[in-house]
Amino acid sequence: MAAIQCENCSGQYHSTHVQQPLEISCMLLLIILGKVFLEFFMLQVKQKKVKVSFMEYFCVSLALLDFTLLLSISFIFYFEDFALWGVRFTKYHICLFTQIISLTYSIVHYPVYLVAGLDYYMTVAQTSQFPGRGHRILYVLAVVIIWISGFFCILKVPAVYEELEIQNHFSPYQCPLYASLQSYSVSCAVVLLVGTALLACWKEVLSMLLSVRVISFSSQPVLLFSYVSNSSSTSFKRQLLPRLLVCFLGTWAPFVLLQVIILFLGARIPAYMEMNVPWLYFINSFLIAVAYWCRCQDVELTEEMWSTDAFVSWKFCFMPFNNENTEPADKLGTVVVIC
Repeated sequence: MAAIQCENCSGQYHSTHVQQPLEISCMLLLIILGKVFLEFFMLQVKQKKVKVSFMEYFCVSLALLDFTLLLSISFIFYFEDFALWGVRFTKYHICLFTQIISLTYSIVHYPVYLVAGLDYYMTVAQTSQFPGRGHRILYVLAVVIIWISGFFCILKVPAVYEELEIQNHFSPYQCPLYASLQSYSVSCAVVLLVGTALLACWKEVLSMLLSVRVISFSSQPVLLFSYVSNSSSTSFKRQLLPRLLVCFLGTWAPFVLLQVIILFLGARIPAYMEMNVPWLYFINSFLIAVAYWCRCQDVELTEEMWSTDAFVSWKFCFMPFNNENTEPADKLGTVVVIC
């Protein structure tokens, strides 16, 4: 990978000095700086009292990893050419480190979403806000295993290593980065599922939106929906679906629209930019909605249940609701409030 073995370095290597244009290194530094700022901003503005989950741990680990990358490339950008532990670092390594991160991010989407989906499916009906130490240890181990496995696949698979070496050899003044096929397929699936759900219950969603009113509750403005399904024979899941859509799109509609535009234009975003905390929170809300819909009969109407999502309030999807499992007094309510 444009490197030569150093006879006195005990297996370490030196990189041949490549004068990469200043613009490329500076652009990567500024992009990663903006990404890190956005990620820590999202972690700061999210709701603090949220049930601990695997995705929360992974979001924190991603922000810390991006921050470590930012510090590394900032150090290289400032000193330009230096040796550390027998290895010579130049601005070429800014591109190399970013490429490795991009390749790693591109292959961890499926494992992360699979583990997060299983986590929510098994715990969405639990009312405890603070899982035991065993759950927390499992979350940490899952995050560590995913990252180690990702880096191992990128750094140890010969085909990937040879591709990096060839591209950096023939284009030393460029920095070819990689888009994620996994992220592209997940984005397609989310847009397709949300679109299908909207087509299936567009009348109910439209009726709910037309019934919305802004009122004052405890000196705070809230949205009030007075719509209730006219069909008493409609299944519980069928009645729940439009409410989940209104909740989800009420927060993430701009993000869904952005995904549609990106897919329509065929834009390929580098993986180191595509894997970010806002995107993970978007997928997190989608997975929570799917888990609520799949296990709606098991959801208990307690205050602790509604601290699952850091950005979306799912409370109004279930309270009040014409559910056969609720008491008669609860069935009288036809007004839904989103705070």
